[in-house]
Amino acid sequence: MSLINESIMDFKVNAYANGEFKEIAKSDILGKWSLFFFYPADFTFICPTELTDLAEKYEEFKKLGCEIYSVSCDSHFVHKAWHDASDSIKKIQYPMLADPTGTLTRFFDVMIEEDGMAERGSFILNPEGKIVAYEVLAGNVGRNAEELLRRVKALQFVAEHGDEVCPARWQPGEKTLKPSLDLVGML
Repeated sequence: MSLINESIMDFKVNAYANGEFKEIAKSDILGKWSLFFFYPADFTFICPTELTDLAEKYEEFKKLGCEIYSVSCDSHFVHKAWHDASDSIKKIQYPMLADPTGTLTRFFDVMIEEDGMAERGSFILNPEGKIVAYEVLAGNVGRNAEELLRRVKALQFVAEHGDEVCPARWQPGEKTLKPSLDLVGML
């Protein structure tokens, strides 16, 4: 079943962000774009490459009014320990959400029950808290922050210009399409 247009559940979780512990709740994400970035576990192999890639694009996401929330089933204490131990993870400024009970991981349907870990799932939510894009990858393939950033830009464009759509590889400033009977079979 598709999660597109599903509203995020009410939630409150602990997080590690900018050198402190804090709580993040549904009310914190409403009113802005959000990227929920699930990964299997702290202190692993592919995960730090992905999280660092996002950290390097974080300012661009923020300029778009989009907050990044990385999520694993580790505790906020483990997030802090990883942040303190890893030069790569020290670059992260976005909130690292702790989901040790798997509540968010199960809501987004990315829990690997037998392992107690999340799949690599990326979910973009609009300011109303509805899922407007997502993908889930096999555990042995890392994701690309540049493509996630492009998707946010395209989704924001379409949200503002409902009569236009963005073709493959679209970037801001490039030509869009206006669906019409005249375009059917012409592209």
